[in-house]
Amino acid sequence: MYVIIVGCGRVGSELAKLLSNEGHDVVIIDKNPSSFQRLGDSFNGLTLLGNGYDLSLLRQAGIEKADAFCALTNGDNTNLTSAQIAKRIFKVPKVIARVYDPQRAHIYASLGLEVISGTILFAAMIRDKIIESRFSSYLIETKELGVIEIEVKDNLAGKAIQDINIPGELLVVAIRRLQGVILPEPSLMLKPKDILMAVVKVTSLKKIKERFNL
Repeated sequence: MYVIIVGCGRVGSELAKLLSNEGHDVVIIDKNPSSFQRLGDSFNGLTLLGNGYDLSLLRQAGIEKADAFCALTNGDNTNLTSAQIAKRIFKVPKVIARVYDPQRAHIYASLGLEVISGTILFAAMIRDKIIESRFSSYLIETKELGVIEIEVKDNLAGKAIQDINIPGELLVVAIRRLQGVILPEPSLMLKPKDILMAVVKVTSLKKIKERFNL
């Protein structure tokens, strides 16, 4: 993929290095030349100095052929402006904007942008660690679903995945075993100490916890 990233801060630089190491074509833009030091010597993408809403700079970055555009600066207004330009003017297929102010997240979304709010994400992660140690609502971008871990004990060992699933409420999507992670067939039999990763409807969480003694 051809990816343009605006903002070479901690998040932007890490994303650039990850994508570059995976063999993707990466261009990263920042107005601070010293920020590119975060990329290290192994980064083989392109760095451009300037603002992510500069049309001529974006054309220089090759935005006409970009598959994805990520606005990851520390300023919400900059992220919104550059993301809107990428989506509306240059028709980039996938545009993602970082938002600090959670009150603005719905505004970004209403404009057709994919939004990641670090504030909301981090708060949700901490909440889950405090309240529901086996439950993670932040893994799925909806308030209706979450992901729950269920350890297989004697009462579940020997049962098939299809016996565990509850239509409309719980769906086992992966199993962690010593040998690795399995994407299970419905007929797969459970073993003691398996860890089930299941998508659960939030309104059914209490019922699920009671059923599996969590």
